[in-house]
Amino acid sequence: MKKRKVLPLLMAGILATATALPVSAATTEEQIADARAQKQSAESSLSATQEHISSLESQKRELESYLNELNTQYTNLTKEVGELSEKAALKQEELQNVQKELEEAKEEQAKQYEDMKLRIAYMYENGTTSYINLLCEANSFGEFLSRAENISQITKYDREMLKKYEATSEKIAEQETKVEQEAEEINNLRAENAAKRQEVKELAASTSDNVLAYAEEISSNYAQAQSLVSQVNSANDSLYGLMQQAAEERRAAQEAEEQAAAEQAALEEQETSQETEEAEEVSYEEESTESSEETESQDETYTDEGESEETAEEDYSEETEEVQEESGDSAQDNSSDENVSDESAGSSEDTYEEESSSGSSSSQGTYLGNFKLTAYCNCAQCCGTAGNQTASGTWPQAGRTVAMAGVPFGTQLLINGNVYTVEDLGTPYGHVDIYFNSHSEALAFGLQYADVYQL
Repeated sequence: MKKRKVLPLLMAGILATATALPVSAATTEEQIADARAQKQSAESSLSATQEHISSLESQKRELESYLNELNTQYTNLTKEVGELSEKAALKQEELQNVQKELEEAKEEQAKQYEDMKLRIAYMYENGTTSYINLLCEANSFGEFLSRAENISQITKYDREMLKKYEATSEKIAEQETKVEQEAEEINNLRAENAAKRQEVKELAASTSDNVLAYAEEISSNYAQAQSLVSQVNSANDSLYGLMQQAAEERRAAQEAEEQAAAEQAALEEQETSQETEEAEEVSYEEESTESSEETESQDETYTDEGESEETAEEDYSEETEEVQEESGDSAQDNSSDENVSDESAGSSEDTYEEESSSGSSSSQGTYLGNFKLTAYCNCAQCCGTAGNQTASGTWPQAGRTVAMAGVPFGTQLLINGNVYTVEDLGTPYGHVDIYFNSHSEALAFGLQYADVYQL
C-alpha cells in the first residue's frame, strides 16, 4: 500500500519534468518570432531606405545635369554680353564718327544754303534781263553760244547743288537715325543679357545648394542603411542562435517525453504486478480461512488445541506471506529497473534513428526542401555599402558564395547542379540568396524556386 501511495508522487515529478521543457521551448519560439519580426522590420526599413536613396540619387543627377546646363548658359551669356559690349563700343565710336560727319555735312549744307541764297537773290534782282544782255553783248555767234552754254551750266550746277544739298540732308538724317537705332538695340540686348545672366547665376546658385542638400541627405540615408544592415546581421545572428537553441530544446523535450513515457509504462507495469500479487494474497487468505473452518467443524472437542494450532498456523502463514511479499517486491523492483533500462535504451535508439532520418538522403546529399532563390551583389543598394566582406569574413565570389541563416558557415549546398558554400547571412532558413558580380545580373536572376541538397 505504501508503494501505491508513492506512485502518484513519482508520476507528478515525471510530468513536472516533462512539461518544464515545452514551456522553455515555447519561450524560445516566441524569441524566434520576435527576432524574425525585428529582422523583417529592419529589412523593410532597409528596403525603403534604399529606394529613398535611389530616388534621391536620381533627383541629384537630374539637378547636376540641370546645373551643368545653367553653367553652360551662364558661360554663353557672359560671352554674348562681352561681344555685345564690344559691338556697343564700336557702334558708339561709329555714332561719334557719324555725328562728326553730320556736323561737317551740316556746315557744308549751311554753306550751300548761303550760296544758294546768293544765287537766288542775284537771279531775283537781275532776272532774265541780265542773261539776255549777257548774250546780246557777245561779239560773235560763237561767243554767243559759249555764253549760252555757260548760262546753262550755271543753271544746271545750281540744280545739282540743290539736289546734292537735299540728298546730303536726307542721307545724314537717315544715317543718324540708323546709328541711334542700332546703338539702342545693342544697349537693350546688353541689358537683357545681363539680366538673364544674373537670373541664370541665381538659378545655378540655388541648384548648387539643392545638390548639396541632396548629397547630405543621401549621406545620412547611407548611414541609416548601414545601421539597418547591422541590425539585419545582428537579427540573423540572434535568429541562428535561437534556432539552434530551439532545436536543442526540442531534442531535449523529445528525449524527456520518451523517458517519461518509459518510466510511466514501467510504473504502470509495476502497479499491475502489485495488484496481481495482492489479489493472489487475498485468494490465499480466503482458502486458508475455509480450511480452518472445515477443521473446526470436524473436531469440535479439540477446540482449545485446534485454536492454538490454528493460531500458530496463521502466524506462520502471515510470516510466510510477508517474506513472499518482500521477495516479490524486490523481484518486481528489479524487473521494473530492467524494463526502464531497456525502454531508455530503446528510446535512445529511436531518437538517433529519428535524427538520422530527419532529412532524406540520396546520391546528391541530404534533401533540405524546395527553397526560394534570390540574388544579390556587393553594391550599396544590395548591402548598404559597397565592397564589404561576408558575415563569415571571406570575400564573396560568384558561383560559390550564398547567404542563408539556420546552417553553419561553410555548409555546401547543391542547387540546380551547382555547388555553393554558405558564407553570408541576410535571409532566413529556406531562402537562399546567391551572390553575383554585378547588380544587373542579380536583377536578371529574379525570384526562383529549386530543390536544395546539403552535401
